[in-house]
Amino acid sequence: MARRLAWCLIETRDSKPIEMVQFHQSYAYEDFVQGYRPTARGGFTLRNGVFFEFCKRARDAPETPHVLIIDEINRGNLSRIFGELLMLVESDKRSEEYAVSLTYGKPGDSFFVPPNVHILGLMNTADRSLAVVDYALRRRFAFERLSPAFGTAQFRAYLRKCGVDTDLVQTIQRRMERLNREIREDSDLGPGFEIGHSYFVPAEGGPVPDNWYEDIVRTQIVPMLREYWFDAGENADNAAKALRAP
Repeated sequence: MARRLAWCLIETRDSKPIEMVQFHQSYAYEDFVQGYRPTARGGFTLRNGVFFEFCKRARDAPETPHVLIIDEINRGNLSRIFGELLMLVESDKRSEEYAVSLTYGKPGDSFFVPPNVHILGLMNTADRSLAVVDYALRRRFAFERLSPAFGTAQFRAYLRKCGVDTDLVQTIQRRMERLNREIREDSDLGPGFEIGHSYFVPAEGGPVPDNWYEDIVRTQIVPMLREYWFDAGENADNAAKALRAP
């Protein structure tokens, strides 16, 4: 979906102006913007990061929108990764007028984010191991929530196109909507923990294996439910039985 949004911004199905990175706990300013890296000879050299090079490419082609997709944006230490660039991603500061000196930059050098750069951040709000998104960054982004599509006509049509039996399609929709309703109403979980429809999206054109639904429930859905209700095993057991009920 992020790549499709990027193509819409670019107005063509071209991946050249698109860059994708994934944040994690060890990702740092030196990876994203600029920093010193060891060389094969034992010394250090200044190396530009992904975002620096991406902005450089965007400035060289000012008429072309460029889209940076950041997967798992909330898994990184955002203040540490963006550093002084946190201000420069604002839409009204995309010009040389707001250029700043970088931490590792040479005296007199400055950097700014060009106006043709778009940033799409992807995040899973259900990840318990992460803190909330840095509020300084949050107010610089617009947010869209992606909800499970079990009840949509598009989901049903796709499964039928993949050869999934109509009765099974209805079973998946009914059981998963019931499970997600229970998850939403749980005060310790909520909407951010709903099970997504991607678990039940087989490859288009490929055969759907026997016991496809049962295998997904047993190996992917039920283990996740036991993580959700690790201190309420009865809830997980009841939900698992409901998913396997005839």
